[in-house]
Amino acid sequence: MEFHQLLKRIVQDGSTHARWLNTLSFMENAGARKISKCEHPVLVTQIQLKHAAEEHRHAYYLKKQIGKIDPEFCKTYESQELLAPVATRHYLHSLDIKACRYLQEAFKLNKEDLKYAAYLFVTYAIEVRADELYPVYQQILTKNSSKIMVKSIILEEEGHLEEMINQLNEFSTDWQLHADHILTIEKELHEQWINAIGEEVVQLNYA
Repeated sequence: MEFHQLLKRIVQDGSTHARWLNTLSFMENAGARKISKCEHPVLVTQIQLKHAAEEHRHAYYLKKQIGKIDPEFCKTYESQELLAPVATRHYLHSLDIKACRYLQEAFKLNKEDLKYAAYLFVTYAIEVRADELYPVYQQILTKNSSKIMVKSIILEEEGHLEEMINQLNEFSTDWQLHADHILTIEKELHEQWINAIGEEVVQLNYA
């Protein structure tokens, strides 16, 4: 199912929509935790702290939006409260592992430097994806006159992408070449994730 069609279908049903918001919240939270995990013990930049804080806030904001559907929905990140939980958990984890493998091969880095490189390239790939995903979602929310909004997230994700590009420019002159490899890895994992959500949503009995 094409992504736009899938989202149109998701927002039609309160319970499914709540699980979609919760799934996005889970991803933002996992992203924030990964950024924190990649921090150097002492050489932590202000920008890294800002990103982790903002991703955590996005996770909280999305979770809070669920209350507009039903305050009783999706109180945790347990599997039954996510869409395609296995694919959802696998997506970021696999992206991290595959990106680290590639970056280690390309740059021959020590452990701390590899962590930082992974933070740069994986976050960049996720921001590129967020810049595609959230505007499509907002468009559908607007069309449906939904009380739910993700406009504030869109603005911050655009800012993040710009900041990641600035950091990547400092990291390597040919970063774009390596980033393209990571984007290819992400694209495949993202398709698997969307397909898994599509399969689950198709099974739900509503028009």
